[in-house]
Amino acid sequence: MEHTRGLTTKERIQEICKRLNEYYSEELVCYLHHMDAWQLLVATILSAQCTDARVNMVTPALFERYPNPEALGNAGLSDVEELIHSTGFYHHKAKNIIACSKVIAEQYGGVVPSDIETLVTLPGVGRKTANVIRGNIFLEPSIVVDTHVKRISKKLGLTKSDDPVQVERDLMKCLPKEQWILWNIQIIAHGRSICPARNPHCGECFLKDLCKACKDTGKEQKSKKK
Repeated sequence: MEHTRGLTTKERIQEICKRLNEYYSEELVCYLHHMDAWQLLVATILSAQCTDARVNMVTPALFERYPNPEALGNAGLSDVEELIHSTGFYHHKAKNIIACSKVIAEQYGGVVPSDIETLVTLPGVGRKTANVIRGNIFLEPSIVVDTHVKRISKKLGLTKSDDPVQVERDLMKCLPKEQWILWNIQIIAHGRSICPARNPHCGECFLKDLCKACKDTGKEQKSKKK
């Protein structure tokens, strides 16, 4: 572990990014299976309050029956609900993916738009979903704020907010632009393997000397011993 005492905020963030890149690599990985922008858009809408693994079990049958935006845009609600039922909130999600696909087919010629201003006007698409598309499909520097990113970024001291939009803004200010897309990928991996919400493995964490939450916990433990 490198000596980190006395680092400036900028140097600390650079060191965090360096270690994440070394541990998780700089490969752009998308955990949702897809063949194109539209499939990823639908899969991301379905992933709300649902695991990526579950979405990946559901989408093959969905895309086999409805292979393009026009087909899904004209689908029956009950049929789509049955296909995506196991992802949870299936009624709301079915309405959104049908409506979103219809707009893409009728207003954009079946092509998913790339700019965030247009993406967030689509049914069921907020900034998180829009940034997934921008980062993974169009390789536009984007920060996706999910539960892992919000929680761990806060623990690392890169934001104080619980609001996803503010977290995104805070991270855009402090992270190098080349790290924006990677941040979500790496922090998801970190949240699943080393820093789960309920039982973080702080002793095993390669970021523990750079983590504000870990340092605060250490201070609390020392004060209790006195």
